[in-house]
This record gives sequence, structure tokens and C-alpha cells, in this order.
Amino acid sequence: MSHRVELMTGEALKRGIPHLARLRIDVFREWPYLYDGNFDYEQWYLSKFADSPGAVIVAAYDGDEIIGASTAAPLAAQHEDFITPFRQQGIDPERVFYFGESVLKPAYRGAGLGVAFFVHREARARAHGGITHTGFCAVLRPDDHPLKPAQYVPLDEFWRRRGYQAVKGMTGPFHWKDIDQPGETEKTMQFWVKRIASPA
Repeated sequence: MSHRVELMTGEALKRGIPHLARLRIDVFREWPYLYDGNFDYEQWYLSKFADSPGAVIVAAYDGDEIIGASTAAPLAAQHEDFITPFRQQGIDPERVFYFGESVLKPAYRGAGLGVAFFVHREARARAHGGITHTGFCAVLRPDDHPLKPAQYVPLDEFWRRRGYQAVKGMTGPFHWKDIDQPGETEKTMQFWVKRIASPA
């Protein structure tokens, strides 16, 4: 399988937004997010992300086709819903690089691209300067949810191998429309954190 991973920043990042919007809609429609996405909203959401200083997309390609992508940016420029859980844990938002979505087409999973997304984003965090932590959040779903696939394997162990820990009590409420629901409902997101440096 021939693929490569590249960083997108600045104008290249903005040009990549439509591709990432489509990937988000397709991949997040799967379990456990079940997200009933809207392309116009996705482009607006990602454009706001792209405008934050230090933002980056790590894009995976097969030839000229983008088959996966992962985002990261300094936490302090993100929405307060993402900042608050870190502040409540006594972690200075100015010292956090926040990892957004990682989306990858099913045919390319298990080939090491997920690891590459973390490696490139952590390198970006270290290069930014003054960063002591990286982190992200993931949705919590009940085990008895009717749409949970029987063979589903959560990513928890993969994240732990990358050095991340789910911080007990570090959660936040987020809202979106599930594919089987008539409107938006509240979900609980668990935050995962890794220390990558000590304070200067």
C-alpha cells in the first residue's frame, strides 16, 4: 500500500478543509460517534479551527487522494468547552496542544497511519514552544447502546500505548445529532492527556 503523511499549515491547511469536512462526515457517522454531519457546518467549524495560530492538519495520502487526516492546535485558541476541563485539572491552557479529530478511511486502518498522526502532532507541539501537555477527548457510550457493533474494539489501549491516560473526572458535555435521533442530544466526552515536557 503506497501512502504518505504530510503537514498542512497556512493556505494549504485552508485548501484541505473541504477534504477534511467530507472525511469527518463519513468517518464520524460510524460507531461510536454516529454523527449525522452537515457539510456546510463542517466547513464553518474547520475554518474557525484553521484561523487559530499554530493550527495544523496532518494529512495522509494515497497518491493524490487524501484518505485520512488529523488536526492539532494550541488549546488556548479553542472553544471554551475544550479549555474548561484542562483548567479544572490545574493544567494551564497556554501550555496545552490540543488534538482534534483523527479520521481515516476504513481500508487504510491498521497500517500505522494512526501512530503517524500522533507522532507528527506531538512533534508540532514540541516545536511550538512552552507546551507541557497534549490531549484530546473521545465520546463515552453505554455498552448496551443498540447501535454498538458486536465486534467493536475501542481505541483505549492504542491511546495508552501512545502514553495517554483518561483522567478520572475530566469530562465535558457536547451536543450533536446522532444518525438515529431526530435532533441533537448531549454526550459526555472523556479527556485523555499526556505530559510531554516539564514547565520551563
